[in-house]
Amino acid sequence: MRRIVLTYILLSFIGILGVRAQNTLDPMNNRDRFGNQVDPNTLPDNLEDTTGVEIQSIAPKLYQWQLSETLGERKMMPADTTNLNFQNTNLVEGMFGHYNYLGNLGSPRMSRLFFERRDDEPTIFMQPFSSFFIRPDEVRFTNSNVPFTNLTYYKAGSKVNGEERFKSYFSVNANKRLAFGFNFDYLYGRGYYTNQATSHFNAGLFASYIGEKYQMQAVYNNFFLKMNENGGIADDQYITRPENMSEGKKEYESSNIPVKLDKQSPTSNRNKDFYIYLTQRYRLGFKRDVTKIESRQTQNKKLLADSTYVAPKDTITTEEFVPVTSFIHTIKVERSRHQFRTSNAPEGFFPEKYYINKSNSNDSTTAFSIKNVFGVALLEGFNKYAKAGLTAYISHKFSRYDLMNVDTLSDMRRIRYTEQEVFVGGELAKREGKVLHYNVNGEVGLLDKAIGQFRVNGNLDLNFRLFKDTVNFYARGYISNTLPSFYMRHYHSNFYTWDNDNMDKEFRTRVEGELNIDRWGTNLRGGVENIKNYTYFNQSAFPEQNGGNIQVLSATLSQNFRLGILHLDNEVTWQKTSNATVLPLPELSLYHNLYILTSLAKKVLTVQLGADVRYFSKYKAPAYAPGVQQFHLQPTDDQVEIGGYPIVNVYANLHLKRTRIFAMMYHVNAGMGNRNYFMVPHYPINPRLFKIGVSWNFYD
Repeated sequence: MRRIVLTYILLSFIGILGVRAQNTLDPMNNRDRFGNQVDPNTLPDNLEDTTGVEIQSIAPKLYQWQLSETLGERKMMPADTTNLNFQNTNLVEGMFGHYNYLGNLGSPRMSRLFFERRDDEPTIFMQPFSSFFIRPDEVRFTNSNVPFTNLTYYKAGSKVNGEERFKSYFSVNANKRLAFGFNFDYLYGRGYYTNQATSHFNAGLFASYIGEKYQMQAVYNNFFLKMNENGGIADDQYITRPENMSEGKKEYESSNIPVKLDKQSPTSNRNKDFYIYLTQRYRLGFKRDVTKIESRQTQNKKLLADSTYVAPKDTITTEEFVPVTSFIHTIKVERSRHQFRTSNAPEGFFPEKYYINKSNSNDSTTAFSIKNVFGVALLEGFNKYAKAGLTAYISHKFSRYDLMNVDTLSDMRRIRYTEQEVFVGGELAKREGKVLHYNVNGEVGLLDKAIGQFRVNGNLDLNFRLFKDTVNFYARGYISNTLPSFYMRHYHSNFYTWDNDNMDKEFRTRVEGELNIDRWGTNLRGGVENIKNYTYFNQSAFPEQNGGNIQVLSATLSQNFRLGILHLDNEVTWQKTSNATVLPLPELSLYHNLYILTSLAKKVLTVQLGADVRYFSKYKAPAYAPGVQQFHLQPTDDQVEIGGYPIVNVYANLHLKRTRIFAMMYHVNAGMGNRNYFMVPHYPINPRLFKIGVSWNFYD
């Protein structure tokens, strides 16, 4: 906790220094006190005189973007200021309830929608924590003319069994090209069931420099995830048929329900991860003259900023830099450590066939990697014939893994594995224009474990007019032949040990299409994927491959309706798997949100009042194994179905200028119907629970 506090104080101090730097602008010459050039368009519009006038306020202007991890391409993103459905932003099951999870805030999760699953986390142990772990391509960079701060706080329940989360985000510009900031995220879920607490911490720094020739973005993130494990409740009837467990005399409080791993068998998982990510590029090009008519508004701003300014009579000629070629370098350094501890485990809970020390486990493994990417790009748009950009690159990744010695787990000696991968690749992309954009990226392995591996993926979007609206059509697809991740091939611990050197490469092909019509509130998407040598965790929570082919079909329709202030948002997903034994999926997943949306107090206050429901059809969902912190096929002697149970939330969501507030009664229908409120076999979700949250944006 001391390190957490010191880290946060340091980040806050850096932020204060940045604010002081950005707030000291000289309106006379559009420069700050350090001599850096400042965009004159960011000056206030209400100056009375340019001599000795103190700037009262600056209208906030900001934009945000995310990166592609391999080449560091920027993708502009809207700022997170939405006033709808704020109440769903901290739910582990996701905004639309797509994820199965263990019930508590910050617990492991797995999407029921197969096309949403990703396997590019640093290790399999970080993969279930996608609600908290942030990859480099998910970091938001900000450029703004004033310091930008966001503070968000969520709370539910009491100090005994409730949950809390505090998030802060800060960004400041030293000048219009250089920006930096930090993020802080602390989550604590005490848990409504015994021995279920979670405590996650993330602190990070980021910086960007966007110049004409040189561009750079850098990220440092540090994660520490702690989680107690209870193994699920001892008997599902404590939830589904409580009268059978108490002879009809009472209903059980969640904290009194027996669990498989209680305080007599303390069990926990710990995950630590940090990474440093840097992408930079240097652009070569030429200057060209641009002649344009200057608007009256721009002339007025320049006149207010400089009383000697003389407006041109008709046109103005300026020079602009036209980039032709980019030299790209990206580096990522990452270290991830996983620990599992348990003692006095009950008979039969862990696979006794493999254990070495039955009374105690203190397992650990560490992964370390360095990846460099070097590329050269011929850029799009430098002349009328350059309709697309072309990039060639080469990447090298060194990975090192430390595993326990399976023969002498009591010793601290480790077995070390090292792997190297070299890929060469290329990208053809068209990102400019309004009608058509596309991107095709492919790479093939040349060295060590990369030999025989390849990946090709493509994206296309077409935007055209239909009546008075714009229709968006998207197409996505990929084909890949890749080796299962290291920890699917090798892992050593007390209860789980495997060395699968003979695993084959997974061959996958996927095609998706999507049609979006904003004016109609319609979004339709569908796709098909074929997998050969699908790798999964079997009934005993050990990795296994299916040698045949598995096909998955999926279709999702989102349709929103509106009648005055009354809104009904709907999402329906249908899936079909050709092998439900190896890859179980629910055929139907539903989300419906009925609410009124109106503005009050001279349209300053936006009010959203409503209720939403999540539902999925019954299926034999993957179970959860604390010993490896993974979802796996249900044991053959313990097959249960979950689903067929609606989860209803009632909420009020308010948006006042720069502040968002919500109040929600989560799982308002608890105790009704068939009571089968399990997202994972033997792990019930929380009972009825009152949640609140508030988020502030500051521009000063």
